[in-house]
Amino acid sequence: MNRTETRDRLFPDCPIRNVLSRIGDKWSMLVLFTLEQHNPMRFGDLRRNIPDISQKMLTATLKTLETDDLVARKAYAEIPPRVEYSLTERGKTLLPLIDNLLDWAVSNMDDIVAARMKYLLKD
Repeated sequence: MNRTETRDRLFPDCPIRNVLSRIGDKWSMLVLFTLEQHNPMRFGDLRRNIPDISQKMLTATLKTLETDDLVARKAYAEIPPRVEYSLTERGKTLLPLIDNLLDWAVSNMDDIVAARMKYLLKD
């Protein structure tokens, strides 16, 4: 693929930017990773497993992931009401990529932090 073909694939309807804008936020990958470990999960269980996330942010993140067919929401007609969240087949296909990114981050984090410090102290 030449540069023009590559550019045309990336812009203006860049699929990578589009997907990363949806899953590259602070919480989405963590929600997906948590669901991988405990699939399916209720809202409260998700919240307990991701202690720093607010109820509002978890709700918004789950809606975004559900909209993109990465997470499924199943409501049970019971009293009290029960809702469970699980990974969809599409969501499961994303997990190996998240695992690779996690491995890369763990392998490189010390060097990245050192580079940041070096950059900040260079002046």
